Amino acid sequence: MPGRNILKQDVEGGFYHIYNRGVYKRQIFIEPKDYAVFLNLLKRYLSVEAQKDRNGILYPHLYGKLELLSFCLMPNHLHLLIYQNEAGSMQKLMRAALTSYSKYFNKTYNRRGPLFESRYKASLISDQSYLEHISRYIHLNPKGWRKHSYSSLPYFLGEYQAEWVKPQKITEMFSSHMDYLKFIEDYQDYKKMLDEIKLELAAG
Repeated sequence: MPGRNILKQDVEGGFYHIYNRGVYKRQIFIEPKDYAVFLNLLKRYLSVEAQKDRNGILYPHLYGKLELLSFCLMPNHLHLLIYQNEAGSMQKLMRAALTSYSKYFNKTYNRRGPLFESRYKASLISDQSYLEHISRYIHLNPKGWRKHSYSSLPYFLGEYQAEWVKPQKITEMFSSHMDYLKFIEDYQDYKKMLDEIKLELAAG
């Protein structure tokens, strides 16, 4: 089951479900390019090769320190499931990605002030069955989840591959890609787990 306090449970070798949404539940992704910018930020920090800005200064390089297992970007919120190899790397990723994206969004849409509701919420997950259900919950967020363009489901089904998305810690729990898809489609335990996850997010 998940733990409730990210700051007191920033551990090495931990799985975390990360959640954040727009201030006053407003949209944080409006156009397709917005989703692309956020995903490219994740790619920037999690790729094998370190990347530099236009002045030659290195961006935070977290490859090997943190693994992005799954994600789903929705118009007014986002979910990430990560595995932290090195304590503190999650905070570095989220600080860099959310700050950079907020600057991009405010400049693009001529707005000021905070974009996100609060500091991101993150739950430490210690139970394997709950870990499986978290990935399903993340992928089932969109109503048209099978065709949603901004989730990691295609990586779980073997349709896409990228060095910065590493679903293996979840997919190795299943015998095949189709076995995982069947798990996604199986709603028998979904309602119970969904309620637990919503309670966790509300309490964070």
